[in-house]
Amino acid sequence: MKIMLLTAGSRGDVEPFFALARAAGSRGHQVRTAIPENPGADPAGLDTVSLHIDFAQLVGDRGVSPRAGARAFRTVIRPAMARLLSAAVEHITAFAPDVVVYHPKVLSAPAAARSLGIPSVLVETVPSLTPTREFPAPFITTRNLGPLNRASYRTSQLAALMFRRELGSAVHALPPGAGPHTVPLWKAGPDATAIPVSPQLLPRPADWPASVHLTGHWAAEPPAAKPDPELEEFINAGPFVYAGFGSMKAGDAAARGEVIIAAARNNDLRTLVAEGWGGISVAPGLRGSDVLVRESVAHHLVFPHAVAAIHHGGAGTAHAAARAGIPSVVVPFIADQPFWGHLLNRAGLAPKAVPYRALTAARLSRALAQTPALRGQAAETGARMREEDGTAAAVALLETLAVS
Repeated sequence: MKIMLLTAGSRGDVEPFFALARAAGSRGHQVRTAIPENPGADPAGLDTVSLHIDFAQLVGDRGVSPRAGARAFRTVIRPAMARLLSAAVEHITAFAPDVVVYHPKVLSAPAAARSLGIPSVLVETVPSLTPTREFPAPFITTRNLGPLNRASYRTSQLAALMFRRELGSAVHALPPGAGPHTVPLWKAGPDATAIPVSPQLLPRPADWPASVHLTGHWAAEPPAAKPDPELEEFINAGPFVYAGFGSMKAGDAAARGEVIIAAARNNDLRTLVAEGWGGISVAPGLRGSDVLVRESVAHHLVFPHAVAAIHHGGAGTAHAAARAGIPSVVVPFIADQPFWGHLLNRAGLAPKAVPYRALTAARLSRALAQTPALRGQAAETGARMREEDGTAAAVALLETLAVS
């Protein structure tokens, strides 16, 4: 079977697709993955093609605030999305797969699949498009809206209208397809939805339709690798906390570095800092034998040895910390990050999240001081998550769709 995967976004959007690609490839399927430039994850051994969009550059140049996003929408984001949507159509038609699997940002993927007469699967890395009465749309609020929960999903569902012009242009290049269409191609939807989220963090809502599959998290089997000597020495030298905010870059990174180091020292902990795309900066004067600073580190190599992880609450990092069996301290910035912080807190894996604008050494110190009491629950949850095989469930879904 030929499988076309398409994803867009930062590392947290790319790594699950790489895990699925490797799992499907191990079962003998031919897999091609369309990815953004500078994906932040290692595509070694995979057949990849570019979607001609660099999300690291978009964030680096324009920031992540709503005001900055609105200012850049016309001159930067629209042209970038146009390139992405057109490239997706070109890659799908050129590869001629048996099934298409796509990230919600790749709006043209279901239309291309429909045109070729093949099934498509939407991947909700964040469960934000399938309405439920049980919780509101993750991008809206973490507060239960009761009877308004389902209605809150309309905002996410209407987001595609912002790029209707670009989507129309991309779809216009498609062949007419194998049969009559009951809806315009640009309105084409998926045949199924896969949600790569662990049921340990989010039990499946009772009102999701049968076409929606909660597969469990898509985590690749970690390679047989060891930390480099400096990192290994730091890990083995005593208790430490990890701190990293991934692709986040808003606000004063140097001030955040001071807060993190102070909070860790207040709790007699050493600190491993991953500066990421610029969300944290540690001045030379703050460094010492109890602080190690890297641009990034492999989560699977360091999380199992950390006593806690301070992070932004991205879906991938939240799952990585929970799977490793350690508590989190979530410092959300935007979008779905408060949602993951809420889920971790509800599961007994994190204290209440501390929004980045409210981050102080005192608040972070208090949050870190709560994590020892959470370690037992974190260890139990991690053990259950490590028994899941979300990629196997997803590959089985694709195999079923492709032959039906």
